[in-house]
Amino acid sequence: MSTTTPPPPPTNPAAPQGQATPLTVHGQYIKDLSFENPRAPQSLIEQKQPQLTLNVNVSTRQFEARTFEVTLSIEATAQTTEKEPLFVLELVYAGTVSLGEVPQEAYGPLLFIETPRLLFPFARAIVANATREAGFPPLNIAPVDFVALYRQQLEASGGQIPGVPSGPVGHA
Repeated sequence: MSTTTPPPPPTNPAAPQGQATPLTVHGQYIKDLSFENPRAPQSLIEQKQPQLTLNVNVSTRQFEARTFEVTLSIEATAQTTEKEPLFVLELVYAGTVSLGEVPQEAYGPLLFIETPRLLFPFARAIVANATREAGFPPLNIAPVDFVALYRQQLEASGGQIPGVPSGPVGHA
């Protein structure tokens, strides 16, 4: 009779041996969802190609020394070629995360790049479902370059990571 040993649990290759992972996601949720269809039912009858505008923003809020809420805000508007509104969608999708024992300079990339990358597929599905349920074709948002977005936010804030203290971080 032979016995097999179960495989070891998956490890995070980015975490040094014996240390906790650099990022732990505790939960994700819709904070706010708004969909307006001001010209219904006329907007659903017209079959013209709309002009879409999409804005994505990332922000953080600190709860404890290493625990943050990361918020992904998505605003999408569609207008006719005559600038009449077809729909306005606003989604605020968030997640709470804790950072492991990482240097202060890793906070920005973990909070403004990696966490939004994890949240984005779920937010994208919510946007697609909301537009489809409203009677429009699903709005499938293309992947977002969160590295470029982070660089823009750093430049706009003079190099300070928005929502993250610049001094040493204490222990909770």
